[in-house]
Amino acid sequence: MKKILVADDEARIRRLVCDFLKNSGYETVEAVDGRDAIEKFFAAGDFSLVICDIMMPEADGWEVCGKIRESSSVPLLMLTARSQEFDELRSFESGADDFVTKPFSPVVLVKRVEALLKRAQNGAANTKDIITINGLVIDIPAHKITLDGKALELTVKEHNILVKLSGNTGRIYSREQLLDSIWGVDFIGDPRTVDSHVARLRTKLGIWGETHLKTVYGVGYKIEV
Repeated sequence: MKKILVADDEARIRRLVCDFLKNSGYETVEAVDGRDAIEKFFAAGDFSLVICDIMMPEADGWEVCGKIRESSSVPLLMLTARSQEFDELRSFESGADDFVTKPFSPVVLVKRVEALLKRAQNGAANTKDIITINGLVIDIPAHKITLDGKALELTVKEHNILVKLSGNTGRIYSREQLLDSIWGVDFIGDPRTVDSHVARLRTKLGIWGETHLKTVYGVGYKIEV
């Protein structure tokens, strides 16, 4: 049984979400504020997914998301009572995988949860050494990438970007996250260099790149299966 952490300071919303998740076969753990969510997540360490409200006391949802992302790639779904674009953008920049605006249909929320869990499972199916996605094969130890059986000639940065995005399909990585992980936190230069590298990578991938390497405007990049 998959265990889901539900963090929301509104007891009514929290219990509604938990009831629907339980009826769908999931185990749930409730957190009443941001600090409680962080403590329970790291105390248990075996959650399959986290649902987190943005506006909470002690620590807001973005802080919770950022703290979890320091050491875990568990799927994160953010809830908010506001429909402002800023909330959505900041949620994705914090490492969230999906975003739902209140009021919402509990049935639709459960479907979002199922989709996130399925996406995470598909990502986990790719081993740490070999990643395979629709004809693209990334052999990490050999530093070799083939597409439909043909070797691709990529620069080190292009290779690392593709590995990063392909290792967690569906997750959006911001320009800043790619800079930190691939260029290094000490990088000094134009952050738009990420955009140039992704554009060249997409060109080299051809139709596969046009189909699967997606730009989420104003947020970042992802591999969509």
